[in-house]
Amino acid sequence: MRRFFVKKIENDVAILSGEEFLHAKQVLRVKEGQEIILFNGEGMEYVARIIEIAKHQMLCQIQKMEKVDRESKVSIKMLLCYLKGDKTELAVQKATELGVKEIAIFSSKNCSAYMNENKLLRLQKVVQEATKQCKRTIVPQVVYYATLQEALASCSAYQNKLFACEFSNKSSINMQNLSGSTAFVIGSEGGFTQQELELAKAYKFNEVTLGKRILRAETAAIALMAIIAFQLNELN
Repeated sequence: MRRFFVKKIENDVAILSGEEFLHAKQVLRVKEGQEIILFNGEGMEYVARIIEIAKHQMLCQIQKMEKVDRESKVSIKMLLCYLKGDKTELAVQKATELGVKEIAIFSSKNCSAYMNENKLLRLQKVVQEATKQCKRTIVPQVVYYATLQEALASCSAYQNKLFACEFSNKSSINMQNLSGSTAFVIGSEGGFTQQELELAKAYKFNEVTLGKRILRAETAAIALMAIIAFQLNELN
């Protein structure tokens, strides 16, 4: 069955509108009487039957609802400096598929891209689409911080704090012993400065290295997210 994100459910009737409605009607060409799966982004999933397809919306009668467990048991937060082009979209999409629960976008000293409200909305849409595709039921929220310091300060509740630094020679934490909630930081194409590394250490972040080769920022984000998820037994 086709799967769609729905925002509004009243009296066991879901109202599908906006882009999800247009995709269902014009691209997938669903029909009245057809059964589909809906999710609300907050952990619930619904089997529904389409009862009316109007000009701007679709009404679906809820047949069954259930709470589906496809979320990571441990919280993982990615802090990513905003990247040029569509690299940020790629990183947040793959992190969502791998189970990230929070996404923080920030600016740093060597950041050569800029953020605005439309770009932030676009990233949230990418996350929503990735959530739908990988059959998650909770949509991670994307938050923007104007500075690295603000982003670092938002991680006080996390047990593990990792700072990926391209000029570090050795990790200050053993990744094989990782357990508990984890936040990790990935920098811009221009990399971090020594002062930014010292700032991260002041916020109790451990520097980590991803090997002898210099990885692109989007590669580092996906690789470290996968490593963390694996070490926390979220890929089993």
